[in-house]
Amino acid sequence: MEMINMTINGQAIQVPADYTILQAAESVGIRIPTLCYLKDVNAIGACRMCVVEVEKARSNPVACLQQVAEGMVVRTNTPALRKARKTTLELMLSNHRMDCLGCSRSTNCELQTLAQEYGCDNHNFEFGEPMKPDIDDSAIHLVRDNSKCILCRRCVAVCKHNQHCSVIGPNQRGFKTHIASAFEMDLDETACVNCGQCIAVCPTGALTEKDDTKKVWAALADPTKHVVVGPAPSVRVQLGEEFGMPIGTNVEGKMIAALRRLGFDRVFDVDNAADITIMEEGTEFIDRVKNGGKLPLITSCSPGWIKFCETYYPEFIENLSSCRSPQGMYGALVKTYYAEKAGIDPKDIVVVSIMPCTAKKFEAARDELQTNGLRTIDVSLTTRELAKMIKEAGIKFTELPDEECDPFLGMASGAGHIFGATGGVMEAALRTVYEILEGKPLDNLDIHAVRGTEGIKEATINVAGMDVNVAVTSGLENASKLLDMVKSGEKNYHFIEVMACPGGCVNGGGQPHQPGYVRNFTDLRAVRAGGLYSEDAAMTLRKSHENPEVKELYETYLEKPGSHKAHELLHTHYEKRPMYRD
Repeated sequence: MEMINMTINGQAIQVPADYTILQAAESVGIRIPTLCYLKDVNAIGACRMCVVEVEKARSNPVACLQQVAEGMVVRTNTPALRKARKTTLELMLSNHRMDCLGCSRSTNCELQTLAQEYGCDNHNFEFGEPMKPDIDDSAIHLVRDNSKCILCRRCVAVCKHNQHCSVIGPNQRGFKTHIASAFEMDLDETACVNCGQCIAVCPTGALTEKDDTKKVWAALADPTKHVVVGPAPSVRVQLGEEFGMPIGTNVEGKMIAALRRLGFDRVFDVDNAADITIMEEGTEFIDRVKNGGKLPLITSCSPGWIKFCETYYPEFIENLSSCRSPQGMYGALVKTYYAEKAGIDPKDIVVVSIMPCTAKKFEAARDELQTNGLRTIDVSLTTRELAKMIKEAGIKFTELPDEECDPFLGMASGAGHIFGATGGVMEAALRTVYEILEGKPLDNLDIHAVRGTEGIKEATINVAGMDVNVAVTSGLENASKLLDMVKSGEKNYHFIEVMACPGGCVNGGGQPHQPGYVRNFTDLRAVRAGGLYSEDAAMTLRKSHENPEVKELYETYLEKPGSHKAHELLHTHYEKRPMYRD
């Protein structure tokens, strides 16, 4: 690797020749402020916050774009630069609706943080009347308020480059520029797949998930309702970030304790339903291979991916597993299996899920997810919404004891835990499918070929004398590339795992916000996934088909994987969706 010598703020350093000034500064512990830059996604120099001084340069370049050079002398913190950045921030604030106290991003807003650091006065530049809300709340999963938008275009970039959809972009020009859909359509009229990646990268409160916490508070306060909650696999290694804990910390025990203290009647674990998903999906795969079914089989755990397939690649609908997602299975089993065991009328049960994903809100409302005429998931909250409830209740999260889930649907294997990372569903499925077909234990349960944060991963695994070609992809732009290769005949697979969000659920649209300077220099996906894999490695129960609660469920209620009753409760169907609603 070619290295160059340069100086930053009087410090002589050596960095790779392909670094930008922003990267060079970060490598020696200097944070240059940014608001628009996102590594590998959005490098447009629009916000002008990262301007620096370079000796002999004709003007001040932006650090996010300017590549380093031999002998370069850079200053990042001069009085002139601080004044320029402060003026830039105050101009942004002059065109920003200032209701910080009522904003969900208050104290976790990148604009607010920088304004405090630079001592900004939001009254220095005032133009006309105070801004009013400019809201699109048509979509089921988010609210867009352009009065809080700073035109950083991060949301536009992830929607296009990571998620393939490009359903939002800058409309009009000059002072009238704003982010919206084509022809000013409401978001729910477009081919948005509800993934929430735009929310995850927004530096302000311009994009937020729809807050459904009031529905849950109301249910908890209703004495006629039996309120059940279940968190998804990845939530346990993200929730701690909302309380100042290191990224990737597994807080499963404290999360369960917090849920009980919020007043939930039962705390179950959607990881248990993940194990059941493997039993059903593994059985479905074996059946398709043995009986000439439609291949490749493609996983159905990610609702953002499912909607993407229904909208953009409907020709692959027959390839989708008919299995509901773990959220869908969890809800169905609570309102049937658990309701019968507990002797409670399903109409009196309120099922809440805690998900890493805003697309789960869309999935919960799908007609296909009903069971016996009832919605199986009544409310789906994001990790951020759960953190909000815990804070609102005054619960000292970090001081809570570690507790365990309730029985019936509370025990999970390590295979269920790793569902939250890209490749986790595939690895969990292969552990079970291999042992069922081979009739013997798998020597090494860690299938590294399908791990990692690469956009597309491939492997060939010999199972019962058959070479099984598998692929794992995350991020819908990568999914599009993979499906195009399958369509053209360039690639031939038996089994494909797709997750809508890059890196899988650990990077879901409902996970805790991290500022750009963290996202740009920390691999959130890998660190968070590491927490799940560490949990799996430390467990003795690491295979879905060995979970005692899952065994009992099939023995006493569902008969066997793939049975008629299992299909009634745990499977669903999909349909082609139009690109734009009439």
